[in-house]
Amino acid sequence: MKVNTKRRKKARRGFEYIYGEEELVNKMFHILETGKQGMDAFILELGTMLAEAVMDMEREERSGPDYYPLHPEMYKWAYQQGSIYLGDQKIPVKHPRLRGPEGEIQLQTYGTLKKPGTFSEELLRKVLRGISLQKYGETVMKTAHAFGVSPSSLSRHIIEATAAQLREFKERDLSDFTAFAVFIDTIHRTGEAFMIALGIDREGYKRALGFWEGATENHIICEELLADMERRGLLVSRKILWVTDGGKGILKTLKDRFGKKLIHQRCTIHKDRNIQRHLAKKYRKEAHRRFKTALEQTRYEDARQMLLEFEKWLRGINTSAADSLLEAIEEILTLHKLRVSPLLRKTLHSTNPIESMFSTVRDCEGNIKRNQNSAMSQRWLAAVLLHCEKGFQRVKGYDAAISEVIAHIEAELEDLVELQAAA
Repeated sequence: MKVNTKRRKKARRGFEYIYGEEELVNKMFHILETGKQGMDAFILELGTMLAEAVMDMEREERSGPDYYPLHPEMYKWAYQQGSIYLGDQKIPVKHPRLRGPEGEIQLQTYGTLKKPGTFSEELLRKVLRGISLQKYGETVMKTAHAFGVSPSSLSRHIIEATAAQLREFKERDLSDFTAFAVFIDTIHRTGEAFMIALGIDREGYKRALGFWEGATENHIICEELLADMERRGLLVSRKILWVTDGGKGILKTLKDRFGKKLIHQRCTIHKDRNIQRHLAKKYRKEAHRRFKTALEQTRYEDARQMLLEFEKWLRGINTSAADSLLEAIEEILTLHKLRVSPLLRKTLHSTNPIESMFSTVRDCEGNIKRNQNSAMSQRWLAAVLLHCEKGFQRVKGYDAAISEVIAHIEAELEDLVELQAAA
């Protein structure tokens, strides 16, 4: 007989011993009638029994059995009504008590199961996955043992959990994160602009580095964001590759800091859209094809030549579209100039990585009907950004490609220093 089969039969005998065969059959029919709701109630009942058994085991382990006490001055002292958390459920239990020469001795298992922090974190994870607070009562286990799940009490738990995550996010140390590339973009929420930085380290791992709130996207907010990241230990150096959508406020801050030594990649998707907005519909498909074909070239010289030919084609149709391409042509080709591999270039050529994170922010905040104030907005944003990090994957092509790109960046900076010295 297989081990799994033996375990199942042993488990069934255990349930029959606890409930009796007839009662166990009744519970089975109840589950068939009510589905998941009945199963959840049954699991909660078993969980309650298990928690009480574990607390009894600890008391027995510390005091010894009744017939062989380990300590003459330590003895069992009946049971008392209390409550614990199982997952995200607060339930009543009868917890065992233990007395010693100096009074009651707290059981470690009861203290651990009684902590409400786990409840807040579990609940927050559910809300971030899209469960409305007002409908939460419909999603929890329908059982007479569950209590403390009113919308007001849930809101208090959520405020506690998000406040803790905001403190964690705003104060966490970044000195262990050596940035290779940093994406900066802005998400607008409730009439405010939140400028956010997403970093990729030299091992290819992503991390949300920080955010700063302002009325609009401007260079002052960007400078505050960089200063905040530096305060927490991030080394903001000239060797970092910066990826932006070309917003003037962000570019002004970066250029003020690094000048000609700025390593900046303009988002190619935003530039493609900007060019097409200048064109009549009949030209847009061909413009997109020419732009995409040029960027697919491996060598910088080939890609630049094709973009210049594209610029001439645009100038015969719309001068503004041609000017839009020409003003950003070198920043569009930064990755080509650094000889970034095609696989790694897929991640770095646009602001898609941070835009994808913004999409998760919008999805997770879908059930928030109104933000009462800035503090609430920041609490939720920090919680969602930390939630996003759990789903981050290592960038493709990180292994040898990143170290090669860093070497090319260092070579570019050395050449620039030599040119400035010669001048």
